Amino acid sequence: MKVPVSWLTEHVDIPAGTTVQELDDAFVRLGFEVEDVLRPPVTTGPLVVGRVLEIEELTGFKKPIRYCQVDVGEDASPGAGGRDVRGIVCGARNFAVGDLVVAALPGAVLPGDFAIAARTTYDHVSDGMICSVRELGIGEDHAGILVLGQDGSAPVGMEPGTPAHAVLGLDDVVFDLEVTPDRGYAMSLRGIARDLAAALGVEWRDPAALTPPAWSGAPAWQVTVADAHRCDRFSMVAMEGLDPAAPSPWALRRRLAQCGIRSISLAVDVTNYVMLELGQPMHAFDRDTVTGPIAVRRARAGERLTTLDGVVRALTDDDLLIADDSGPIGLAGVMGGASTEIGDTTTAVLLEAAHWEPTGISRGVRRHKLPSEAAKRFERGTDPDVTVVALARAAGLLAEHGGATVVGAPVDLDTRAPRPVIPLDAALPGRIAGVAYPPSQVVEVLQAIGATVDGDGQQLQVTPPSWRADLTDPADLVEEVVRAVGFDEIPSVLPTAPPGRGLTEGQRRRRSIGRALADAGYVEAPSYPFVGVSQLDALGLPDDDERRTLITLRNPLSEEAPALRTTLLPGLLATLARNLARGQRDLSVFEHGAVFPGGLTGAAPVPGVDTRPDDATLAVLLGAVPAQPFHVGVALTGQREPRGWWGPGRAAGWADAVQAARTVADAAGVELTVRAGQRAPWHPGRCAELVADGRVVGYAGELHPRVCAALELPARTSVMELDVDALPAAGVPVGPHVSSFPPVHMDAALVVPEEQPEADVRRALAEGAGELLEELRLFDVYAGSQVPAGHRSLAYAFTFRAPDRTLTGEEAKAAFDRAVALAGDAVGAVLRG
Repeated sequence: MKVPVSWLTEHVDIPAGTTVQELDDAFVRLGFEVEDVLRPPVTTGPLVVGRVLEIEELTGFKKPIRYCQVDVGEDASPGAGGRDVRGIVCGARNFAVGDLVVAALPGAVLPGDFAIAARTTYDHVSDGMICSVRELGIGEDHAGILVLGQDGSAPVGMEPGTPAHAVLGLDDVVFDLEVTPDRGYAMSLRGIARDLAAALGVEWRDPAALTPPAWSGAPAWQVTVADAHRCDRFSMVAMEGLDPAAPSPWALRRRLAQCGIRSISLAVDVTNYVMLELGQPMHAFDRDTVTGPIAVRRARAGERLTTLDGVVRALTDDDLLIADDSGPIGLAGVMGGASTEIGDTTTAVLLEAAHWEPTGISRGVRRHKLPSEAAKRFERGTDPDVTVVALARAAGLLAEHGGATVVGAPVDLDTRAPRPVIPLDAALPGRIAGVAYPPSQVVEVLQAIGATVDGDGQQLQVTPPSWRADLTDPADLVEEVVRAVGFDEIPSVLPTAPPGRGLTEGQRRRRSIGRALADAGYVEAPSYPFVGVSQLDALGLPDDDERRTLITLRNPLSEEAPALRTTLLPGLLATLARNLARGQRDLSVFEHGAVFPGGLTGAAPVPGVDTRPDDATLAVLLGAVPAQPFHVGVALTGQREPRGWWGPGRAAGWADAVQAARTVADAAGVELTVRAGQRAPWHPGRCAELVADGRVVGYAGELHPRVCAALELPARTSVMELDVDALPAAGVPVGPHVSSFPPVHMDAALVVPEEQPEADVRRALAEGAGELLEELRLFDVYAGSQVPAGHRSLAYAFTFRAPDRTLTGEEAKAAFDRAVALAGDAVGAVLRG
């Protein structure tokens, strides 16, 4: 919300000498974030209001040129009498004799360091310049000259020679305030003025305090409201005799521009002006295009509406409409229809002001992707008391500047329910904020925001004002008291940290895993924990495992990803795809965080905010929280080891994903077993199960080629995901025994069937070698012409050592033979010659 200080001072008696910084501080104390303080561009030198007295059309040039005689308020030389005028050359054609314009005289410097001087041009001396808003730096419209007023309609105090800085608002400051969604009343000068006056302790004048005229006669239009829940007040007044050529006065156009709204026509500008002033959005219909009675109703199946932006919109039965006999003529509270738009020939109008139910407006805005200034206010809540006042204010402006008159009495359908009464313990604000607020101060603050307060002593009965629909609970009133007195009055007290506590075991394990993966060359890439069905389709995840248990959010950030993730893979693979699209090729990323695989466990109650939930309610709430195991995942593609003078490098593959799992297990202090497995979205022949303490805790390997193609990832992209919470607790670390006796090294190459998992071969060798085996390492895998078809050769390095003696060759050879023999019996391994 942009707030010009000059407009604000019309309603608030801001103390003399108050600086911009002091106003900034006052807004911050009220809870408004000051996004920016906008100051007009600097213009120096003589800049005055002038009146065009004569216009001479110059001919013989490539473009139309006019030589104008302009009265700039300068007296003639002594003895000559009358007024001096200045001759100014100008190419614009949107002004006429008698118009008031802005004249920059020689010596003035306009924005952009544009110096004005008398100069000869088009065979005439131009003694100054007639300015457009763009040249003055107060707008972008450069199609014509800024006309302040026409002959006979010049505002008081705008005579020729008047300094133009104040007229143009070049001395004004505009605050750009961020208004939180719960404070819709602050989307108007009226609401901002009320709050600022209370903060400064000064008087203010309510622009909505005017008394509507006593219009007589029958209502000029018939109106029915079919859905009183969605529209509990609808007001309308008819006007005729509007001059369609009447321009909006400069003061009104200037304020609209300061607030970021483009001037369109007098009727539309007036409705926008009243919206900014009172917070009540309005709409003006061309009365001659409205056929039959007006009905406020929901849309019917198949109905369409062409809105003012020219888009044909398909309507649903949740859309609330303003309709006539021809069908929809407006999307209620959002945007009017093109069929009844105010045009260049409109002389009769219908002005409408209503109070709409906020959530319905919000749904319509998001459904049609149609945000508007009116919808911003309606979905935050407007004041239902000012609909007729807003009509009266707009009708008065149209009568003053466009010659329009009201026809008949206004329509005012009012079905509002009484405002709720909120019980409040006067001591509650002090208990919550830790500040002693006397009951008299609590009452004073609540009355200052417009509430009616009844009751004596501590127990108060508070009726919120009509413009504060957000005040529904005692906690809301507490916030108002704390905010009004000042958030800076709340003492900052740090809690005492209890001794002897630090990170939990789970927290230490998660941090260790993150550090270990980072040390291994992976980059952490957190993602949003939300997924959509299309992402699960791309991964080929089975319905029963990953979709039936999806937890869908009621208010998702994106309709394309409305559910909580059951796996880390969608986020990791999206990160890979995004970085590949940006030109990266060698990628190794990881993420660790919660997933939600178990679905909802039950319905959660919605406790009130007035008291703390009891233990039973808390137990039900906690019982309804879904399981959130902590997972860690990696994804990698491209070169794992870069190429260079040292060699050709090495491409990332399934083995790196498996090694990442082992890195996680080492950091967690547990032993991990790797064996062949099968699970989507991994390649069925290149997928490893990760087993800890006899339980499958994750999978690693290459992605299925169809998944790589669907996600536009390189072939053989590899991933790993592991359930950290499923890992067993780490044992107490025990330092290994270091033997001082020499080891015995032996190698063996075993030929095994190609489908035989290496983990089974390793397990058989270790079991057969017995206690003398210190280390067993696979150092080569070979499949070629020297190995039978359907087999492969696994080469292992054995290290034997005894803790208490030097091993003999015979002892080491016996352990080696036992290992090879057991491998032959268990997995069919044959010692390669």
